[in-house]
Amino acid sequence: MALQTGRDRQKSVSHCPMITPAKTVLVTGAARGIGRAIAAVYAESGWRVLAPTRAELDLSSTGSVTAWLARLTEPVDVLVNNAGENPVGPIADLTLEKWERNLTVNLTAPMLLAQGLAPGMRARRWGRVVNISSIFGLVSRAGRAPYAATKAGLIGFTRTAALEWGAENVLVNAVCPGYVETDLTHQNNTPEQIKAMCGLLPLGRLGQPEEIARAVYFLGSDQNTFITGQTLVADGGFTIQ
Repeated sequence: MALQTGRDRQKSVSHCPMITPAKTVLVTGAARGIGRAIAAVYAESGWRVLAPTRAELDLSSTGSVTAWLARLTEPVDVLVNNAGENPVGPIADLTLEKWERNLTVNLTAPMLLAQGLAPGMRARRWGRVVNISSIFGLVSRAGRAPYAATKAGLIGFTRTAALEWGAENVLVNAVCPGYVETDLTHQNNTPEQIKAMCGLLPLGRLGQPEEIARAVYFLGSDQNTFITGQTLVADGGFTIQ
């Protein structure tokens, strides 16, 4: 067997294909609905998906969020702040406890996650943050005060973060889903109510979680190179009426 010289070894190594490590995405609220669809789209595209359960990452506790970030040992390239709560009831019956919990889950926890992960993204000069807001961050209806307030706040946070982190190629955007067909939608509404929802939409149907997920994936991937600080409304035309 002929001995391989150093030059031969160098030549053979140079012809080896480069293996690019898969990027990592963190998706909160990935157990069901839109979050599960988002995680699936990333996984199918070859990404490593972090989808902590509520037991691992309790977004109603700022201490839990900061502790989870402290335990994190791998870089996260994309953050999708999807998890949220939507308590329904009139302002007159709104307790401070319910208000503060919704504020923590829907707005403070996403801020803490973005704040904690952004330094690594900025140092690597590549990162994406997609905040899942809602059409109720743009319009509202009775009984949605905490949800509407926090989702509107998430849009404001998105714009400021995009301004502050853009120079390091960290792009931050928000997606506002409208009426989407999920298990929760069917649990909280009768067939008659769902039919009425469809009647409010120019497309005449509810959105599918996968339709929202594909939009989120585009914004939170290397396919998006120039869009930041924007709010994408995916509502079947509901808010243009």
